[in-house]
Amino acid sequence: MIIEIEGEIVKKEPTLLHLKTYGITRVIHISLNCSSKINNNNISLQITQIIKEDSDNLYGFLDLQEKLMFDRVIKISGVGPSTAMAICSTFTPSVFAKAIAGNDIGSIKMVPGIGPKSAKRILVELSDFSVDTIITNENKNFNEALQALESLGFKKEKLNKILLECKSKDTSSLVKEALKKLS
Repeated sequence: MIIEIEGEIVKKEPTLLHLKTYGITRVIHISLNCSSKINNNNISLQITQIIKEDSDNLYGFLDLQEKLMFDRVIKISGVGPSTAMAICSTFTPSVFAKAIAGNDIGSIKMVPGIGPKSAKRILVELSDFSVDTIITNENKNFNEALQALESLGFKKEKLNKILLECKSKDTSSLVKEALKKLS
């Protein structure tokens, strides 16, 4: 199983890379967000490899958070790798986490190939999705505030929505602002 690959870009398309490594060129599927971040010829990508009877596909990610999002989304019944890549192309991990936490069906339906039924299924399947998994590297204070408020007995689902609406940046201010909104 391939989990990371490093090499030289031979050809770049919006959602595909031809990456040459040790004399072998592999096709790697990437999101539009990943494609826009690639600015040199030598890169290293985190990989999800999906092997089926008739194919062996590699999906590459510069951002580990995007890979985690992809890996979680493809586990949903009826959502394949191409739909998961469309989600990765449409949303950054933090924006997707906010859409899930806010139960925002309209945002999910914006993804090409996802209709109302699929959007609802995604929201239901990811309702227990840990938003802090995606946001961890982006906002340490968010996670600290979430843990502090959880220790006070508040439900994580409600806290995610409230904290995402807060404007404060540091942990103590986030906790205070969230407590005001919760009361």
